[in-house]
Amino acid sequence: MEKIWLQSYQKGVRAEVDVRAYSSIIDVLHTSVKKFAHQPSFSNFGVTLTYSETAAYVNQLTSYLQKILKLQKGERVAIMMPNLLQYPIAVFGILQAGGVVVNVNPLYTPRELAHQLKDSGATAIVVLENFAHTLEKALSQTAIKQVIVATMGDMLGWIKGTAFNFMLRKVKKMVKPFNIPNAISFREALSQGKKQRFTPVPLALEDLALLQYTGGTTGIAKGAMLTHGNIVANMQQAGEWIKANLVEGKEEVVTPLPLYHIFSLTVNIMIFAKVGSKNILITNPRDIGGLIKVLKKNCVTVLSGVNTLFNALIHHPDFAKIDFSRLKLVLGGGMATQKSVAQQWKAITGVPIIDAYGLTEASPGVCANPLNNSEYTGTAGLPVSNTDIEIRDENGKVLGINRVGELWVKGPQVMKGYWNMPEETAKVLDDRGFVATGDMAEIDAKGYIRLVDRKKDMILVSGFNVYPNEIEDVVASMPGVLETACVGVPNEKSGEAIKLFVVKRDPALTREDIISYCRKYLTGYKVPKDIEFRDELPKSTVGKILRKDLKSE
Repeated sequence: MEKIWLQSYQKGVRAEVDVRAYSSIIDVLHTSVKKFAHQPSFSNFGVTLTYSETAAYVNQLTSYLQKILKLQKGERVAIMMPNLLQYPIAVFGILQAGGVVVNVNPLYTPRELAHQLKDSGATAIVVLENFAHTLEKALSQTAIKQVIVATMGDMLGWIKGTAFNFMLRKVKKMVKPFNIPNAISFREALSQGKKQRFTPVPLALEDLALLQYTGGTTGIAKGAMLTHGNIVANMQQAGEWIKANLVEGKEEVVTPLPLYHIFSLTVNIMIFAKVGSKNILITNPRDIGGLIKVLKKNCVTVLSGVNTLFNALIHHPDFAKIDFSRLKLVLGGGMATQKSVAQQWKAITGVPIIDAYGLTEASPGVCANPLNNSEYTGTAGLPVSNTDIEIRDENGKVLGINRVGELWVKGPQVMKGYWNMPEETAKVLDDRGFVATGDMAEIDAKGYIRLVDRKKDMILVSGFNVYPNEIEDVVASMPGVLETACVGVPNEKSGEAIKLFVVKRDPALTREDIISYCRKYLTGYKVPKDIEFRDELPKSTVGKILRKDLKSE
């Protein structure tokens, strides 16, 4: 009965969307440029480009790649930089030339960078000069033929850009010396491209658009093959979800999460560009004071972020001084928003955090809470349009409602597979087109999905399943706690034991305070006894707390 109900829910409740309404990501861009030509598109460091100006720069880069570099359809081109105006120009320029975008974390070590460039077979890279010294050390191990070096001041005008670059290079010493023969500047690439006229490349939804590297569900770094169709589908699915609350061509979106991450890339570059929004790019999201100045200065209507960013903002003394009267949508992703953070955010801003869930292998959107949810639900929401989900046990049996198992997802946004890794692909993609998420979850009677935890992070204490998220949520609700993380460690008696890491908000907080508090809300085997206080917790560049780093210690 439960399985029949679930199938009925997935087929009948949501509005399906036309995921083939556009022929490619570039088709979506061209439509937006025609529709919103003179409206602001991307903004950074006080400089704003219109949609037509953005398109002009995209055309110049496309011409350079195609006519000067002779880039062929399907060749991979890497991008290694933080959020700057050059980022969307590079993404769309590569795609329009028929290339495949390989997004690279600019904080990679030479070893990590060499692996990704070699594995992807990238033949060109657009890199910010601040990270060129890392690239120099990795180049000999790659197939890179052309390096395009951008500067922070490239798009800021001659006077402002020159002063900006001088400050970064000579005063702040943020650019280390490097020597990359035959490298060309980003500005020169645009200049050369401006003298050429590119030949439009036929693009289809089945063509590869991104190699998005991820640890996935098995922990090995690999490139998820995302097609134009995957990304277009996710744009359409998200558009159906947000259309009631947002006005085309009228929204101001702040983008603090790095664009090389799939959540920010799809949501901020793709989805909000599709609806003609002004996208304010934040280059350094760790500068909370700087981010707050941007929020104060602009008429922001949309903000995307993760739990750790929201937590940092609400604890900054200037955050409550912002005028939130225009803010209408706060989108949480990347990790679950904790209840205490969500409640404090709503109390200060008057706007709830709407949690969505996804994974790189699904471009990334899978499910989201309805925008009219005014209070914290603790769930990942409902599956987006054209998407089916199953909760399966360890033997692959589909479970009914309110049963915890692994979440599997099927939809037009699901990747083709992992680049040159058929065995890894076979582990996560079944013959029905479902992908394993690696997340433990359950679905309730209304169809809402509640994420329990990462499958690999589950702790087995004397035969009992303990999920770190539950313990972290309880401890995070203590007034004296700023941040917390929970991992399993080997234990002779119980197999595994719970170890808790805590960043104090109240210096007087003690281990006994935490244990006493946990005993009120958790059953005995879930109460952590091993507690370590830290000044900070390790985080990814997106802001996720890295449990694996804590566990490896």
